Amino acid sequence: MTTATAAAAATAAVSNTPVDPGREAAPIRVILRMEIFPEMAADFEKVWLTIGEAIAAEPANVGQTLVKSNEAIGLYFVFTDWRTEKEFRDFEVSARHTLHRQKLKPYRRTGAMDVTEVVFRLEPADR
Repeated sequence: MTTATAAAAATAAVSNTPVDPGREAAPIRVILRMEIFPEMAADFEKVWLTIGEAIAAEPANVGQTLVKSNEAIGLYFVFTDWRTEKEFRDFEVSARHTLHRQKLKPYRRTGAMDVTEVVFRLEPADR
């Protein structure tokens, strides 16, 4: 992929522009669902923040968000955006990622991951 193509894909992920599914590499969003032991939630959030800051420094990462459910105790979601699936998959098999997963493992009861393709991202209207 050329630098111009990567820049266009990253721009599409943060604008109202539809992502062309026929492109070689579209931006992706990884969605992690984690059930955390409720009594460990505060510590989990602190550890996740440290790990999140490290992942934010990865060149292919274009942002991430940790959210917790207001309806289910101990349920968290992580939304993390990557320029391309290949770049995410390269990170996923790295020693850095393994270390991050090991740090979070004691807090998790269950977990699931979905890799999704960003189709649209709508910015709020000017107010």
